Amino acid sequence: MSARPTPTSSAQPASGRETGRGKLVAQNKKARHDYDLMDTFEAGIVLTGTEVKSLRQGRCSLIDAYAVIQDGEAWLMGAHIPEYTEGTWNNHAPRRQRKLLLHREEILKLTIKTKESGLAIVPLQLYFSDGHAKVEIALAKGRKSHDKRQALSERDAKRDIAKAMGRAVKGRAQESRGTGKRASGRR
Repeated sequence: MSARPTPTSSAQPASGRETGRGKLVAQNKKARHDYDLMDTFEAGIVLTGTEVKSLRQGRCSLIDAYAVIQDGEAWLMGAHIPEYTEGTWNNHAPRRQRKLLLHREEILKLTIKTKESGLAIVPLQLYFSDGHAKVEIALAKGRKSHDKRQALSERDAKRDIAKAMGRAVKGRAQESRGTGKRASGRR
């Protein structure tokens, strides 16, 4: 009796890079620029079969997406998951509402914060973790245009400092190792 080869999966792996949490499908870089992020949450998302297949091909946009709490449930609005190219007549609608799966305590916290403080709930990234689609959402406060410029200049300053520190550390490391010429010249 011969050993039967294990079947390989014909589904394409999720495109995108590996994050600390899973395979990244889409991220909302504009949200990090336009908002001050307070708290982040990981939420599951209810999807149809063709939506999952479309996500596995790396096709999704979170640009105009936001989340709301309605009747004690969290919903993702405005996320665009294009129709699956090989789907049939029962393909999904690209911009439909999608239910987010959160614990009751998390939903209560989000509800209180959005009503009291006037904060928004924005999706930051969508990824696969252990085969399940997940959305990272954040409580966020909108930035004014001058705040955006200030945050951008602070980020640039931090990057310049990190570069300078890296060069300084690299220079010290080269000095301590020394080359053949330098080592002989010091004696």
